[in-house]
Amino acid sequence: MSANWNNKRVLITGASGTVGKELLRQVIQKEPKEILGVDNNESELFFVANEFRDVRNVNLMMCDIRDKDRVRAITRGIDIILHAAALKHVILCEESPWEPIRTNIDGTQNIIDAAIEDEVDRVLFTSSDKAVNPTNVMGTSKLMGERLMTAANSHKRGQNGPIFASTRFGNVLGSRGSVIPIFEKQIAEGGPVTLTDPGMSRFIMTLEEAVKLVMESVFLAKGGEVFVTKMPIVKISVLADAMIEILAPQHRFDVDDIQITEIGSKPGEKLYEELINEEETRRTVELPNYFAVIPAFKSVYNNIDYSYPDMNGIGVSQTYTSHQGEAMTKTELKEYLLKHNLLTIKSNKEKEINEV
Repeated sequence: MSANWNNKRVLITGASGTVGKELLRQVIQKEPKEILGVDNNESELFFVANEFRDVRNVNLMMCDIRDKDRVRAITRGIDIILHAAALKHVILCEESPWEPIRTNIDGTQNIIDAAIEDEVDRVLFTSSDKAVNPTNVMGTSKLMGERLMTAANSHKRGQNGPIFASTRFGNVLGSRGSVIPIFEKQIAEGGPVTLTDPGMSRFIMTLEEAVKLVMESVFLAKGGEVFVTKMPIVKISVLADAMIEILAPQHRFDVDDIQITEIGSKPGEKLYEELINEEETRRTVELPNYFAVIPAFKSVYNNIDYSYPDMNGIGVSQTYTSHQGEAMTKTELKEYLLKHNLLTIKSNKEKEINEV
């Protein structure tokens, strides 16, 4: 698959964000001709630029995707766009709804228009589980981003125009705003660990797994699909228990010392996560490691042949939600957290220094 990246010029939007920076790391390994990373966060972009200053084919620059003319300028000569720039914090988007409209919707349309004008080969949009049956402004804006990407396939210039598609993420463990850093801090302080609802469940994936989905979807896409990776399920209460058992001794607490306090669900928060809704099941293709949700109006997208290697036909028997499958046990979850280095574990040397 690395051969597909040869001699390509790749644009990554949101390059200083959690997902964008990991995209940068993984695309570098594919050795394309050039990687252009853009972001409007000056401070974070400075640190990313410093981290990758010795990589010869990486260029980082300031750009706000709301600026149509600026977006148009940076897409010239680009072959592949990985569009990760977005406003993602639910509460902040709810309090200032015009901001996600300008970034997540208008900004995405700016990317689409520039990609068509400059005849980019492929554009992949990073979406969210919150786009499925959205209960908030952020989720609705991401759903609109998906719809714009799908519809863009009917507006490109002929059969050789850009291929537009999306990927839909579950919870990326350890990313900014995820529950793991919050629980870690609470355990380090001796508790309590705050739990919204003991019955809450979520799909989980590591940052590396999330970005792997994006990377594989780039060349798998036919046009207009939404790709969803198959993921393990966790109960948030079991995650809290697992983290307490691992981390409490690290901070010289007995496991029983760390209490769990139930604080109730946040406004608009779902008890379970949805990645494929009921309407989408009849137009979803199941692949060994992924699902591909085919466009509802596929007849207007140049009669694209949605055939994939090892596909199991079109249509799945049920929705893909976190309350339907079997959740990981506490033992399995502890192994997962440790295997993927998702927790801050002190070495024996660090413990000795702290004890002096």
